[in-house]
Amino acid sequence: MKRLALWAPLAIFALLFAVVASGLFRPAEKTVRSAMVGKPLPDFALPAMVPGKPGLTSASFRQGKPRLLNVFASWCIPCIAEVPQLMGLKAMGVPIDAIAIRDTAPAIAGFLRRNGDPYERIGSDKASQVQLALGSSGVPETFVIDGRGIVVKQIIGDIRPENVAEIAQAVKDAR
Repeated sequence: MKRLALWAPLAIFALLFAVVASGLFRPAEKTVRSAMVGKPLPDFALPAMVPGKPGLTSASFRQGKPRLLNVFASWCIPCIAEVPQLMGLKAMGVPIDAIAIRDTAPAIAGFLRRNGDPYERIGSDKASQVQLALGSSGVPETFVIDGRGIVVKQIIGDIRPENVAEIAQAVKDAR
């Protein structure tokens, strides 16, 4: 019995080592999915970001027509890369609104002038409060919102050309 008690600390150490090692070598999920998928948009009212375009409210997503909500910033390089895909979705008749994160009006106006403007409305979220309420963890992110204001799909990262058909179908299915 005393011999078994002598080996117990080594057995406990080996068990702890196995648990820690399995956690270290398991691939980590680095993408933070929004808990808002399947839920209504949080209530918000954002002021207009640039002259000539209205601001954005959560009520504007409850008017019976699905829309895309793109979270972007002028300082975001992947946001520039996804503009052609957003322009393509706009040309397909997909309405797109945006939330500009921690940005300034002159910077956003320059971004739209240089890269194109797929947006109908752009709200200014200077403190990222609406972004956090959406469960968005970075830019760019895009949400498909149905006509009742329910978040039906989240696209994390920039929209790539191979994603356009899938997103257009998701908007069509959200009707």
